[in-house]
Amino acid sequence: MFRITAILLCAASLLRAQYRPANAAWNKPVAPFRIVGNLYYVGASGVSAYLFTTPEGDVLLDTGFRETVPLIEANLKKLGFRMEDIRLLLATHAHYDHAGGLAAVRARTKARFLSSPADAPLFAAGGKGDFALGDRYSYPPVRPDGLLRDGEPVQLGGLALTPHFTPGHTNGCTSWTTTISDGRQSYRVVIACSLSAPDYRLVGNTKYPGIAHDFEKSIATLRALPCDIFLAGHSWDFNLPRKIEALKSGAGGNPFVDPAGYVRYLDRAEAAL
Repeated sequence: MFRITAILLCAASLLRAQYRPANAAWNKPVAPFRIVGNLYYVGASGVSAYLFTTPEGDVLLDTGFRETVPLIEANLKKLGFRMEDIRLLLATHAHYDHAGGLAAVRARTKARFLSSPADAPLFAAGGKGDFALGDRYSYPPVRPDGLLRDGEPVQLGGLALTPHFTPGHTNGCTSWTTTISDGRQSYRVVIACSLSAPDYRLVGNTKYPGIAHDFEKSIATLRALPCDIFLAGHSWDFNLPRKIEALKSGAGGNPFVDPAGYVRYLDRAEAAL
């Protein structure tokens, strides 16, 4: 009896070590909506997920936590789309709050998953071995089907999404740009990877010696990108709640057209660094 109890306790401990549950405050449902053209917000309250629709299948950028996946599926249904139509999975970076649901979505959809070369090992390890977080925020591992090239667009059904490697938050943090037409207007969209450094050691970091330089270079890279519509991986980075309310009111045009907010985001990141 004691041996069985010990085995069960050991198994439970291993399961806890293999997966970190979602931050509930960040994973509250949000009614999905169209941002512009064929780009939709389908994520949760604190962690973003973006759907790009095309005639040849859809693209999902970030999945949130593992627990976010049911919210994403429900949001797709509300918009009239299906999980089964997702053909391509992309991500901003390999932390559990953005990549925790990747394995589940890929298993469900059979979509191809592409990642930056520098974050590929972290995705495959399920977040374990992170230079700053160690094994504390693990998630179901997912091995990429292919690797991105910096500045080389990923294309599907007339959509071209360009990855920009902006390391610092992770070694392979990836920001994304595209141009989306809506009626007669075209919008340059930037989905910025995180520039935060929560409890990171920026000087004398033996696990990531060039981290401060990478952050500086990444901020410069993002400053050089033309931006009409500014989006990011966390709602507070681009004032999602306020913009949702503005969108509902229908006054003052599209609130997600926010080049000034993009500059302020970069200014805050540079000051914090």
